[in-house]
Amino acid sequence: MEQLVCVLERQIFDFLGYQWAPILANFVHIIIVILGLFGTIQYRPRYITGYAVWLVLWVTWNVFVICFYLEAGDLSKETDLILTFNISMHRSWWMENGPGCTVTSVTPAPDWAPEDHRYITVSGCFLEYQYIEVAHSSLQIVLALAGFIYACYVVKCITEEEDSFDFIGGFDSYGYQGPQKTSHLQLQPMYMSK
Repeated sequence: MEQLVCVLERQIFDFLGYQWAPILANFVHIIIVILGLFGTIQYRPRYITGYAVWLVLWVTWNVFVICFYLEAGDLSKETDLILTFNISMHRSWWMENGPGCTVTSVTPAPDWAPEDHRYITVSGCFLEYQYIEVAHSSLQIVLALAGFIYACYVVKCITEEEDSFDFIGGFDSYGYQGPQKTSHLQLQPMYMSK
């Protein structure tokens, strides 16, 4: 449940920043978490297994987001268009609205700045926006690992319970055994008198 609450919070801030790739990933994650909860309640190991497989992909996505904001390898947070599918030039909502951040408009705007966007400087932040995004992704990884362990445990319990179920008459050796036909017995016709 914590996973669902945290991803909903993250979804809100990604919507505020118009970051379409994270919005899409968060939406899929919300659906899969709901299916995983449904699978747990209804004892559906396939749903729970699907949830566990998705968590591996979710961890991979969050590792990518961490590497993106920490600029690992050739990734650069200045080319934030990766997370917006090149539809808009928006960035993380936390860039301008982080704790203690002061936003100042720069006038006149440089010639290269798009006319429909404002050109600003951000200063005085207690915590830079990329570290807030990294903290969000790190929390998602921790919750996903806990969810993966839980999913594996639940699938194990459900499959063991199905294997140990004792049907009426049972399939085990100590249960009820019906009469056995032996080869030395001969069937005799039965005559009834009136």
